[in-house]
Amino acid sequence: MKNRKITGLLLDLFRAKKLDIAGADAKFYTDLALRMNDIQALYSELYAAHPGYEENFARLIEVLISAHQNRSATLKKRDDRKAEDWFLSNDLAGMSLYVDRFCGKLADLPGKLDYLRDLGVNLVHLMPIFASPAGESDGGYAVSDFRKVDEKFGTIQDLKKVQAALGKKGMYLMLDIVLNHTSHRHAWAEKAKAGDPIYQDYFYFYDFSTIPEQFEQSMPEVFPQAAPGNFTWVPECKKWVMTVFHNYQWDLNYANPRVFAEMLGNVLYFANLGVDILRIDAPAFLWKQIGTNCQNLPQAHTILRLIKKCVEVAAPGMVLLGEAIVAPHAIMKYFGEGRYRAEECDFAYNATQMALQWDALATGQTSVMHTAQPVLAQKPIGTSWITYTRCHDDIGLGYDDAMIRQAGYDPFPHRQYLKEYYSGDFPDSPARGALFSVNEKTQDARISGTLASLCGLEKAVVEDNESGIALAVQRILLMQAHSMFLGGLPMLFYGDEAAYLNDYSYQDDPARSYDNRWMHRPLIDWKKNARTKTSGTIENQVFAGTKRMISLRKKLSVVADTGNITWLSGHNIHVTGFLRHSAAQKLYCLFNYSSETAFLTWYAFKEHGDVPLKLYDHWGQKEYEVGRDEEYLIFPPYSFYLLEVHCYGSCRFDESSVE
Repeated sequence: MKNRKITGLLLDLFRAKKLDIAGADAKFYTDLALRMNDIQALYSELYAAHPGYEENFARLIEVLISAHQNRSATLKKRDDRKAEDWFLSNDLAGMSLYVDRFCGKLADLPGKLDYLRDLGVNLVHLMPIFASPAGESDGGYAVSDFRKVDEKFGTIQDLKKVQAALGKKGMYLMLDIVLNHTSHRHAWAEKAKAGDPIYQDYFYFYDFSTIPEQFEQSMPEVFPQAAPGNFTWVPECKKWVMTVFHNYQWDLNYANPRVFAEMLGNVLYFANLGVDILRIDAPAFLWKQIGTNCQNLPQAHTILRLIKKCVEVAAPGMVLLGEAIVAPHAIMKYFGEGRYRAEECDFAYNATQMALQWDALATGQTSVMHTAQPVLAQKPIGTSWITYTRCHDDIGLGYDDAMIRQAGYDPFPHRQYLKEYYSGDFPDSPARGALFSVNEKTQDARISGTLASLCGLEKAVVEDNESGIALAVQRILLMQAHSMFLGGLPMLFYGDEAAYLNDYSYQDDPARSYDNRWMHRPLIDWKKNARTKTSGTIENQVFAGTKRMISLRKKLSVVADTGNITWLSGHNIHVTGFLRHSAAQKLYCLFNYSSETAFLTWYAFKEHGDVPLKLYDHWGQKEYEVGRDEEYLIFPPYSFYLLEVHCYGSCRFDESSVE
């Protein structure tokens, strides 16, 4: 489409929708006009050869106009108040939770917000809450209606009340959207089963197995045990349909521009519910092509960039998180490349760093972690990580073999050791977890378990081992501190703040027994959580430590993610650390992953600052001076330091003033 034709299309649509481009709708019109070249260019990358190109481009613009018209005045004002980089702030701290397992229903959640605020959490990630069939929900990721809250959680009105309650308390909302697939009970899928060719083209349908077999030659299996293969026979219409995840999750066909417009409408519907961060589930799978592994293809990135441009027009206060759990070099592409650098996803999960922390905890050595940092440092300024130690998912060990080799290890036995360590099979391992999704062909597997159980607390409690409990608590705090000060938005997983152990009751539930990830998705016992207020309890030690970390993070502006991180040289294989720096502050964050006392030469600091160097440890509340005190900085087992430079005696905070 030529510029004159696009201008005519816009003016026609604006007149038809009765927009006032010289008045109330002027900003929307300007934002759209400024991004129109990018929107058309990205759309054309995907659909230039499609016979419905112009019709569906007009539909896309109509979706944007409708979203703008339906966005409340309150949300538009909030868009205007938000700084462009609001999501990079050190003031943010999140928690991810299942509503039903945390508090019951959405209507009950506002009553629990003070508990979260007391901890310091001001962003709440609600795990999937939209309609999905019982017994075929994949934890809510098999959506049958993108605009209806599942009855077990409540209603859309309940969700709106939650968003309003969060807003009143200065808190933010994060929700998931599943773009890759729908439930086979979604209205589109039901129409496809009934033989409607329009809706069969919303999915990947094939009359014969020939093309599915061609796909299968290069497509890996996501769940080789629970859901082998990538296609499912649909008896209602006697066709094959692509089902990369489970046979009840049908992959959407984004080669059809009508699908894009429909799903963009759902994205913006979520935005107009007041979502601040939209978590896009499984974006790596959005485009399929025979002869490839159908993951991380260039068109998937084009889809995300097009969504980003559209969101900037219709809901500029919402940012995007791409849930791409992929190799380190691949994750960088989800922030955008070339002319779209830092213009794709605003956030990505730092899954590599998360896994490397677990690697270091098991081995007591940080060398593999160090090999990954040059790749992770390529993240563009203006984007950020979600940093975390645990989430609803398993722990994958997908960092590059080359990184393991560079650290001096053989990748296969190294990963084998990690699996045995965290499943508790390795002699004297304190961890208690389980292997998830074992691939019998390759022996690849991931790890399930709560933060506390994987850190040794479950074993120590069962054995009534006081010293083991103390070490486990220290491991928990070490892992959380590393995630908290690394750079990004720290995301706690509910229950971890109160030291929940593995829950094995999932084994008695037929709908969950096949998926051992449910062992680390606890059902909250609020009597247990009340023990976070009782001094000396395990719950209190972990909660209080986590709360203190968050309060320190909010006080230390240098922790904001402005690309201001420099990793220290490896002076001690057991100790890792980085320098967070700004014009006004320098903060050394140092972590001992060993079960033994470790020593770090003061030369590690001389590499980055003037001598003599004065330091204040915000965690231990102690002052140090390079060359004046001991020859080394001494680390007890699993300890850490938060050392601020050149503030000797003057940078201590009154922590009692922190909420």
